[in-house]
Amino acid sequence: MFRRLSRAPLAWVAVVVLGVGAAFGLYWFQPWKVVADRQVDERLSDVDDAAPTGTVAADGTTPADGGVAGTTPTGTAPQTAPAGTPPRTTPTDGSPATRPVVVSRGTFVSHEHDTSGTARIVRTADGRHRLELVGLDTSNGPDLRVWLSDQPVRPGRAGWHVFDDGRRAELGRLKGNRGDQAYAVPAGTDLAALTSVTIWCQRFAVSFGAASLVPAG
Repeated sequence: MFRRLSRAPLAWVAVVVLGVGAAFGLYWFQPWKVVADRQVDERLSDVDDAAPTGTVAADGTTPADGGVAGTTPTGTAPQTAPAGTPPRTTPTDGSPATRPVVVSRGTFVSHEHDTSGTARIVRTADGRHRLELVGLDTSNGPDLRVWLSDQPVRPGRAGWHVFDDGRRAELGRLKGNRGDQAYAVPAGTDLAALTSVTIWCQRFAVSFGAASLVPAG
């Protein structure tokens, strides 16, 4: 066989081309990642991530039945703070909170790959912000990035390719396709405009999954 190949240079060219093509295909698609999960278990912020049931009034009272703050349901005594306790208010002067606070949150929807978990923007005690992915579960893949985007999250195929159309802020490569993980948000990032997060495959320009970030509180 090798003697016949040595007499046919075109056959050798074909072998070389096929070999290079196979090597490039393996590099480009990285098919082994489909069956190779990467688990990440980073420590996340200690925050109250439950959906709020009401707001706190300026007099320190809270609605007992999910109603309007500062009002008292019929037949119910007002819930007042103990004597000497200052009202619970949110700082309005821009000073950092004494503990981490959830600024916005959302639940992932699937795009090209099944994706679940939640995303939240947390303002840390020193006033910085970071994105935390809680219980993320998606597929592994080549060149996956974490983006904040100004594009709306659309279900189905309509949402697969929209996130590179508008403004975005890349927070880094995806650390793992499963588990809890956190990404620092650069100072000056316009979080009022970047209201969604996507797990973006840079190589194929497609979203694996995305979440709308809804303001908390």
